Amino acid sequence: MDGRGWPSPRGWRHRSRFLCRLATRDLRVCILRRVDDLKGKVALVTGSSRGIGRAIAIALGEAGADVVVNFLRRAAEAQAVESEIRQFDRRCFNIQANVSSASDVERLVRECEERLGAIDILVNNAGISRPQKMEEISERDWDDVVAHNLKSCFLVTQAVLPGMRARHWGRVVNLSSVAAQVGGVVGPHYAASKAGMLGLTHYYAARLAKEGVTVNAIAPALIETEMVLSNPNARRENIPVCRFGLPEEVAQVAVMLVRNGYMTGQTVNVNGGWFMS
Repeated sequence: MDGRGWPSPRGWRHRSRFLCRLATRDLRVCILRRVDDLKGKVALVTGSSRGIGRAIAIALGEAGADVVVNFLRRAAEAQAVESEIRQFDRRCFNIQANVSSASDVERLVRECEERLGAIDILVNNAGISRPQKMEEISERDWDDVVAHNLKSCFLVTQAVLPGMRARHWGRVVNLSSVAAQVGGVVGPHYAASKAGMLGLTHYYAARLAKEGVTVNAIAPALIETEMVLSNPNARRENIPVCRFGLPEEVAQVAVMLVRNGYMTGQTVNVNGGWFMS
């Protein structure tokens, strides 16, 4: 203490360091608690009746989240995913919606909130692949691919962000593709739509980082799904590890991104070494 009864400068420094250590410890405890447990979080995975979306929806349910399974046409497969997630004692519903339509997205988000509550986790996985030679691509082909892959990502993200920002917590994971980086084997319309998703990821991540909302992308390559297996241009020899990836390997990364509050604006490449960064 000095002569006036105030703490000495040295005392202030010790107290400041102590408070900093205390705050850091409390923050670490808070972060680790949130990392280890997704219980109470609600996840919406678009296009999750099959393939990568299915694997991610199941992985999030296994990690503790309640899950909304979105599908466009395959109701029976969506119901099967719902049943599998319910085995983890999680709440789960499947909802049909075309996420390239603004009115459908509005209905989808409203039904999600009515059934499970506010959406904390969004995985933008819905999309289409239309393998074509460049000279065969029509304006309609271009519009369809961009709408289903890129416009849908924008529409659903815009719809869930107000709630995430109000709660100061949210996770957005966008499923892009190695096609955004090397062109891929589908066509320029597909590559452009997936590259656009990376631009959206960077924009949202930069502006939401201070609000507790992270936005990241995953760029898979030749994952063993119906979409890839039906593409005659998709060959294992394109991949340095000499095999197609598994949907579950992509799902592991998605769960990691949801659990991590310090990663944002990143693209995680799950591609067997096709594109190295």
